[in-house]
Amino acid sequence: MFVDEVILKVEAGKGGDGCLAFRREKFIPMGGPFGGNGGKGSDIVFVVDEGLHTLIDLRYMKVVKGPKGENGSGKNQNGKNAEDVIIRVPQGTVVTDDDTGLILADLRNKDDRVVVATGGRGGRGNTAFKTQSNPAPNFAENGEPGEKRTLKIELKLLADVGLVGMPSVGKSTIISMISKAKPKIAAYHFTTLTPNLGVVKASNNRSYVVADLPGLIEGASKGDGLGDKFLKHIERTRVIAHVIDIASTEGRDPYEDYVTIRNELKEFDENLLKRPEIIIANKIDGDNAKENLEAFKKKVKDKEVYEVSAILGEGLDKVINRLADLLDEIPQTPLYEEEKYESFILYKFKKEEPYTITRDIDGVWVIKGEAVEKLLKMTRFNTEEAIARFANKLRKMGIDDKLTELGVQEGERVRILDYEFEFR
Repeated sequence: MFVDEVILKVEAGKGGDGCLAFRREKFIPMGGPFGGNGGKGSDIVFVVDEGLHTLIDLRYMKVVKGPKGENGSGKNQNGKNAEDVIIRVPQGTVVTDDDTGLILADLRNKDDRVVVATGGRGGRGNTAFKTQSNPAPNFAENGEPGEKRTLKIELKLLADVGLVGMPSVGKSTIISMISKAKPKIAAYHFTTLTPNLGVVKASNNRSYVVADLPGLIEGASKGDGLGDKFLKHIERTRVIAHVIDIASTEGRDPYEDYVTIRNELKEFDENLLKRPEIIIANKIDGDNAKENLEAFKKKVKDKEVYEVSAILGEGLDKVINRLADLLDEIPQTPLYEEEKYESFILYKFKKEEPYTITRDIDGVWVIKGEAVEKLLKMTRFNTEEAIARFANKLRKMGIDDKLTELGVQEGERVRILDYEFEFR
């Protein structure tokens, strides 16, 4: 089964917890803290596998969770880092953050890999908090939570030339004649249900990849026919080859077919019309083909038109070499502009509050914010010293002053995530 789009939730591994321990050997007075740090949680990593040609392996995953790092232990022993979770994907896979719409990676090369979710760092053991003023700290950290994302994963085929056209105009026959691809060929619409790729050999030892895309119809960009499911695969192509039935074997006008397909490409992505293109007038051996060709050429005077009979193999050599010449002239360009990538987003320095405080309908004050919530998750409330450290950090963040400013009274409840505290 050909699967080219998947929504996948990923959750990197949580860091291991730090250890709270003290050295208590005989004859060693004032042993001090002895707890090690936790190990790092696993990253979720996408790696290109040249042997894959579909995303079907990801279709039934739904959620991928990485293992947590190992907890630290006594004797200052640090926990092991968790092994990364490797997810193998085909060349041409585009990974997008489904919440922000920003692209994380375009994996088009055979050795490409990207970390899509970063594992949490290990929590520090109490040895790490030892200072001159506090030589025996009685607290340790929990591990940092791993990064969570919802990803949109799309496969966009790596092809140099895209064959487009109405159903049953001969695209599959052409690719079967110019390459070793063996698509299904039959005399009914939508015989081709998945894109076919073929490697074409041209003169001077040149070669390139051609994609035969399933037949388009009017309204395809809005979901009609096979819909826009396969239009994404033409985005990587550097040259577009329009295949038309010049003999009008199904009673359609060749020029109207050509205009319809160009409109659908424009509706999907206007930039597609800027690509170099040629027109392949197929079925030139049919009745009325010569007359239709003359009329067609008058309407597309500025376009290159090649008359062929794919079924007889006539005229295809010229098409093969012309496509190779065009590809020689066109440089490889990135599929996306830099500003669409998450890594290139420019963050302006604004003085913004790192948290928000609101009052719930039950009268509880609610604090939200990434830094506050992370602090809560990494705090182990098992000693008075740990609780005091948590309260001190909130105070330094300005939360106490902000609550007082908002009129919070002594004894009122304050909630962070699922935890409730009494304001004092």
